[in-house]
Parts: sequence; structure tokens; C-alpha cells
Amino acid sequence: MTLNNAVETLITVQGTASDWYDAERATLVVQVQHDGPKREPVFEATTRVGADVTAAIKALDGTAVTRWSSDRVSVWSNRPWNNEGKQLAPVYYASLSATARFQDFDALAALVERFATVEGVTISSISWDLTEEKRLAVTTEIQTRAVQDATVKATTYARAAGLTKVSAIAIADPGMLGTGGGGDQPFPAGGGMMRTQKMMSMDAGAPALTFTPDKIEVAATVDARFSAS
Repeated sequence: MTLNNAVETLITVQGTASDWYDAERATLVVQVQHDGPKREPVFEATTRVGADVTAAIKALDGTAVTRWSSDRVSVWSNRPWNNEGKQLAPVYYASLSATARFQDFDALAALVERFATVEGVTISSISWDLTEEKRLAVTTEIQTRAVQDATVKATTYARAAGLTKVSAIAIADPGMLGTGGGGDQPFPAGGGMMRTQKMMSMDAGAPALTFTPDKIEVAATVDARFSAS
């Protein structure tokens, strides 16, 4: 009887991949807020300006805007203190916000330019994104490339050790393979991520406001364990 005394070597690696893609959607958040010594004027001003903002967004719904929402006007008050420790008369506040997802960046720029200088209006944020379909497709592609990167690393290590046969025995999101068995190191959680290079870029020197969205990075990381002999 012949015994196989070959020793299996475990190789644990981390595979990564990333790429940049043009933004396809922009989500705009607009805040409308006024304050003053009397409740009714503050409420009326916020209601009026808020109605103008939502009407402008609603007019673009189905064309430049793919979806939008707004909340009701909130009203509250407080009594501030002066530097002498005396409580002053109440100050009233009214606020509402609207959110819109744009597929037409020229229309986005036009709306921001229209309301950016209106009293009580704040452009809270503009965030860039891919379509859901594109995000799913590119994430799958990037995750596949991360696994391929892990396989190449493991094969390189095996050949450097004089081994020729490499087989994957475990592939997981970072941190899910545990420790030991090949020198695992703790990695940040999450097998994939998406981020923008910058939130937004505006060309204020042009006659009309224009937006230049930066590219979006889609990245993936995997932990993988291989047996080599």
C-alpha cells in the first residue's frame, strides 16, 4: 500500500478591484427656512417659497426628474438669551425640504441657479450616483475582477513556493474567513463600495451655472483561501 504524504499548503489572500464611471444621476436636496419674531409671516414666507420650489421640481417630473418628494412645513420657536443672561422674546422658525433625483444635469443647473439666491433657500447637497441597473452591472463586474485578482495572487505565491496546483476553498467578504490558516489579517468590512471623487463641481464663471459631475468609483474587496500542492 502506498501512502500519499503530500502536505497541503494553505494560501490566504485579499483580492481587490476598482474602476471609475460617469455619474448618471444627481440627487438634489433643497432646504427652505425663515425665522422672525412673529409666527404667521415666517410660516407664510416658508410656505410660499417652498411652493415655488416644489412647483419647479414637479414641472420637471417625468423628464429631467425621475422622482422627487417634499415634506410639510414645520414650525417651532425658542427664546434666545443675550450675553447678559437675559431671556429675549420668542423667535419663530419655519422649515421644509424637497429632494429630487435628476437625470438631466442642465436642468439641475438651471433650477439651482434659479433658487440659489432666493432668500430662505439653501442648496443643502447634491450627490452623484449611477442608475440602479448600471450600479448592479458594474458591481458584479468589479467583484468578479476582485476574485480574479485574488486567484492571481495565490497562484503567484504558490509558484514562488514551488507549488503548481492551486484550488480555491473559500471566498468571502473581508473579515469573514476568520484568523489563522495562512496568516489572515483583519480587513475592513464590506465586499464592495461606491464613492464619488468629489461631491460636485460648478463653473461659476460661465454666463449660466453648469455642473460637471466627477466620476464615481466602484470598488470591491474579497478574502480568499486556496489550497496549493
